[in-house]
Amino acid sequence: MKLTMNPRTWVIKGGKRLLRSIGRFQGAHSLVGTEPFLDPAEFPWVPELEAQWPQIHRELVDVLEHPEEIPAFHQLSPDQKRISKGENWKTFAFYVFGIKLADNCARCPATVRALEALPGLQNAWFSILAPNYHIPPHRGPTRAVVRCHLALVVPRQAENCWLRVDDQVRTWEPGKCMVFDDTYEHEVRNDTDDVRVVLFVDVDRPSDWLGRWFNRLIVALVRSSAYVKDPLKNLADWNKRLGQQDTAS
Repeated sequence: MKLTMNPRTWVIKGGKRLLRSIGRFQGAHSLVGTEPFLDPAEFPWVPELEAQWPQIHRELVDVLEHPEEIPAFHQLSPDQKRISKGENWKTFAFYVFGIKLADNCARCPATVRALEALPGLQNAWFSILAPNYHIPPHRGPTRAVVRCHLALVVPRQAENCWLRVDDQVRTWEPGKCMVFDDTYEHEVRNDTDDVRVVLFVDVDRPSDWLGRWFNRLIVALVRSSAYVKDPLKNLADWNKRLGQQDTAS
């Protein structure tokens, strides 16, 4: 049986292959490590973000009071439908490639203040993983950013909820940051009966002047693509429908 792929899928896949092919160049101009997991001590902002954990956690608790108002990842970004199924991976977004999402930010002012203190902030959201769900292996599109997880809610059986990046496996600790390079293959497994929540953050990779210039160009190209524009539109539509529902009630 012949399998077909729509033009959008070809474009997305081709773009990701191109971005990953230049990862070695980006790594050569990086001022921080290029290993799967990075040393948090290389990022001076980590201690201050961790210090904001209590306020961020309080705002998360308020958001979680209405889980039906939080979209699944693939409902915002159809490109994630391979790794996001059903209601198992929800995202409450604040920033998408540098673009501030005003409606959501207004609900969590302390979280947003903490985020706005980060240098080179690109993406940020609450990443909410349901019990007994597995995010399959996948890779991020570009080494222009590095990823941080601030652990907000960790299952009681923490050893059964883990992140693998390349050949390294680690577990989350409440109030602590985990920094990694998501262009390596990575996956998440929550083999517990509890939810796991992190503040998911992408920031610009610290680089020399040539690396910074190149990475800004890459981020600008990604921001102008359907990979970013579609989720922004879908989130605006989602919040608009929620507003109509609130008005109707």
